[in-house]
Amino acid sequence: MTKNRQGQVHRTTAETNVQVQLDLDGTGRCQVSTGVAFLDHMLNQIASHGLLDLEITAVGDTHIDDHHSNEDVGIAVGQALSQALGDRRGIQRFGHFVAPLDEALVQVALDCSGRPHLSYG
Repeated sequence: MTKNRQGQVHRTTAETNVQVQLDLDGTGRCQVSTGVAFLDHMLNQIASHGLLDLEITAVGDTHIDDHHSNEDVGIAVGQALSQALGDRRGIQRFGHFVAPLDEALVQVALDCSGRPHLSYG
């Protein structure tokens, strides 16, 4: 019997309303609408290359800027991923990936310990 590795989060703040459904054992199916075109594109890439199913709907104050939508979608996706991983038994704690995508070289190193950190640039 396979384990259900899915997560679902509904996050509401003064600036946004975000719903996320994530299935780690998917096929790369992605339905995303955040109101931020580049964020939608990047989430589609994560689902496609990670072979996970992702459904995200977000409504935010993008008439001011994209900051709140980016932040709250990221928080909700992280929470859904944590739910889907459950007690984290049977997974590797660390992972990395490098790929040339269009004119960019993308490099990701991931630690599923639960300690948040982001570096980019």
